[in-house]
Amino acid sequence: MLNLVVEKIGDVTVIHCTGRIVRSEAAFQLRSAVIRQTDARVVLLDLSRVGAVEGGGLGMVVFLHLWARDHGIQLRVVSPVDGVRQSLERARHDTDIMIAGMSEALMVLGCEPEKSWNGLESAA
Repeated sequence: MLNLVVEKIGDVTVIHCTGRIVRSEAAFQLRSAVIRQTDARVVLLDLSRVGAVEGGGLGMVVFLHLWARDHGIQLRVVSPVDGVRQSLERARHDTDIMIAGMSEALMVLGCEPEKSWNGLESAA
């Protein structure tokens, strides 16, 4: 099951994801949330609370990266857990998916990296 919370901060949209992206239903739920952000300059996919991304979910992240690029939007994956990061890094060989840490995400939002973001302390 995947839970999404969408937060808009100026022209930046943060999509906080919790759960797993292993079934097509979760992948399509993520797609729906991202493609509604046509007025965003940057979309941050917070995957810090996603335990697994399997084939369809990984394919969807690649699709969303390409969709965002075609619409002049920067899509960045933020703080994926190690297993998810490894899957995304394998996919990066074919695309230029941007994987950001919490500090970089905070800078995109115009915050100081030392401050917390949504209750989480940033890792320097």
